[in-house]
Amino acid sequence: MHPVLRLYEDVLASAEKIELRLPPVPRFIFVVHGSAAIGEETVREGEAWQGDTAVKIKPGATGVTCWRWELARGDQGSTTANAPGMVTHEKLTAFLETLPKGDLLMRGDSVAFPPGGCAYLHRHQGPGIRCLIEGGIRIDTHGRSTSFGPGGAWYESGPDAVFAQASSDKPSRFIRVMILPRELQGKSSIQYVNEEDKAKPKSQQYKIYADAPISFGTRK
Repeated sequence: MHPVLRLYEDVLASAEKIELRLPPVPRFIFVVHGSAAIGEETVREGEAWQGDTAVKIKPGATGVTCWRWELARGDQGSTTANAPGMVTHEKLTAFLETLPKGDLLMRGDSVAFPPGGCAYLHRHQGPGIRCLIEGGIRIDTHGRSTSFGPGGAWYESGPDAVFAQASSDKPSRFIRVMILPRELQGKSSIQYVNEEDKAKPKSQQYKIYADAPISFGTRK
């Protein structure tokens, strides 16, 4: 069974005794609203945390909404909040049939576009799940076009070519977690399909939150 990448949305109310306990798996957490103590760190709105140990999430004074990506074995179940004051929504689950061989890297970043910006037809060197945080975007792949608004999530396999067109009237940005070959640490994973696009000016801007080696699922 292939490994699985899951994206959850956790909403935790502000209460002194509320905490979400998570088992040890490679994960990336982005705080959408509010703040939280994640392990020993305080993570505020627009910030992120990455790790692979067991960890607790404790909401801040105004509560917290966070997006949580987890990489797990295909036979592992979901990790959800099931106590008063906590709600988990599993936004997207993807079985990673295109997981790279060898040593792996978990990258958590954001990709931002100005109004009307696009990402020319391209591939990546590993699979991942994206979630739009602002604006709008249209994703073209496999001969189909799908549009997403804030909170919309989608999966990209990596090898399958994708064209992305951002909204024409406002800035757009998505948060992304990809599982990549470890040799790409600190390097771009994008590969443009058409030779003429490689030299064109690119409108997208990147912010890397985490670029961490992981020991999960090492295959030779």
